[in-house]
Amino acid sequence: MRPEDVRKNAFSMPLTNPTYPKGPYRFINREYMIITYRTDMDALRAVVPEPLEITEPVVKFEFIRMPDSFGFGDYTESGQVIPVSFNGQKGGYVHAMYLNDDGPIAGGREIWGFPKKLAEPNLHTEKNAIIGTLDVGSIRVATGSMGFKHRALDPEPVKESLSGANFLLKIIPHVDCSPRICELVRYYMTDITVKGAWEGPAGLQLVDHALARVAELPVLKVISAVHIIADLTLGLGEVVHDYLAPPA
Repeated sequence: MRPEDVRKNAFSMPLTNPTYPKGPYRFINREYMIITYRTDMDALRAVVPEPLEITEPVVKFEFIRMPDSFGFGDYTESGQVIPVSFNGQKGGYVHAMYLNDDGPIAGGREIWGFPKKLAEPNLHTEKNAIIGTLDVGSIRVATGSMGFKHRALDPEPVKESLSGANFLLKIIPHVDCSPRICELVRYYMTDITVKGAWEGPAGLQLVDHALARVAELPVLKVISAVHIIADLTLGLGEVVHDYLAPPA
């Protein structure tokens, strides 16, 4: 294969059999259970990179079912998102993500810089409750629960919240293990259709694990919970800060 052919075809590894197709990536009937809780401010300061600023001692623990994901298939993920601001713009910093499908793990890490790791999340309805769990091997590290469709929400504010800015820390190592890429990335969800949204009582338990440190942002008090079903497109990102660039 000629060098120009390598440059033309290079997108994802392996070169001749990529792990995932090129985007955009559309999600149909994406289902969220998002539990917002209060945590320790010092713990947040230890994990949120500047120039992002923490707006309040709050974390959103998300369980997400994705049964129809263009290019990625049917999978589930779970993780923690921290409300932040960047140059006055409010958004969410994606701190940790765990999922059960190799394509979106590779694509999420390589394209945007999502902090995705392999695990076994689950989101399902059990009688009159929605249950979210996150297992790492044989250890359950997160259990969330919410009353099923207790109170309907106005879809417009929900759509606005889903369309806000999101931030990621993208790290790609060099062959000597020094950072080749170290960037703050911003992305948005687009073409959003909210098919339903509800709120209700919720509970959340986190357990520490050496390779899934979700409990390092402890649950001090559950504030609220929402259940959302929506169609949306995951937009590609933009670099908003380069940690390796020479100081101005």
